[in-house]
Amino acid sequence: MSRRIVSIHAHPDDAEILAGGTLALLAARGHHITIVTMTPGDKGSRELPPEEIARVRRREAQRAAELIGAEYRCAEFRDLAIFNDEPSRRRVVETLRAARPDIVLTSSPVDYLCDHEATSTLTRDACFAAPAPNYHTLAEHAAAALERIPHLYFMDAVGGQDREGNPIQPDFVVDVSGVFDTKRDMLAEHESQRRWLRQHHGMDNYLEMMEAWTRSCGQRAGIGYGEGFRRYKGHPYPESPLLEELLEGLVKPVLQ
Repeated sequence: MSRRIVSIHAHPDDAEILAGGTLALLAARGHHITIVTMTPGDKGSRELPPEEIARVRRREAQRAAELIGAEYRCAEFRDLAIFNDEPSRRRVVETLRAARPDIVLTSSPVDYLCDHEATSTLTRDACFAAPAPNYHTLAEHAAAALERIPHLYFMDAVGGQDREGNPIQPDFVVDVSGVFDTKRDMLAEHESQRRWLRQHHGMDNYLEMMEAWTRSCGQRAGIGYGEGFRRYKGHPYPESPLLEELLEGLVKPVLQ
């Protein structure tokens, strides 16, 4: 049975870095994938003005999604301006209702950047609100409420660490060794991000950075390359391990 999976992270390239291999695996197994970025990366340049770099980065995100036959959408927030407030929640609820997910993958509740953490909180609460028909999004052509709360999973924080450098352990690791080249190709589409990371973060090669992180995550489970996830277990979110079932044979426990 084909399922609908929605990946929501803050910026273009975040999903590719942290869950690109998992999304590629799910797509290869016949599931419908939608990659949503909260922003179009409009602050990620020292040369181009906001709307121009946003156009560049939307195109890059679209090309990356197309490599696995996925759909790409942007929720059109702006960098460093994602906040946990009522208008933002309504916008994310409308995004979920339009995409109709069975599973939602989103950013870690604790991460190095405010946009990542706000995305996590908004997405968690939007999953709860999306099936409530009396919660109106005020969109011009509003989608119908979902039938049920979708399964919710958190991706790893960037580098698998919290703000103080302490490790955040995933519940399980997905073995993405067989699709690592695809993950790398997806991230390589975000060429404009390499320049920005070099200028702002002091990172010269974002592909090598991603490879090191993915290899490190894999080592937690004794495999070559891995991506970590935690299933949200709060009431009344679904408790069944749907993502793990869809990835049967590729889900590995974290080694103690």
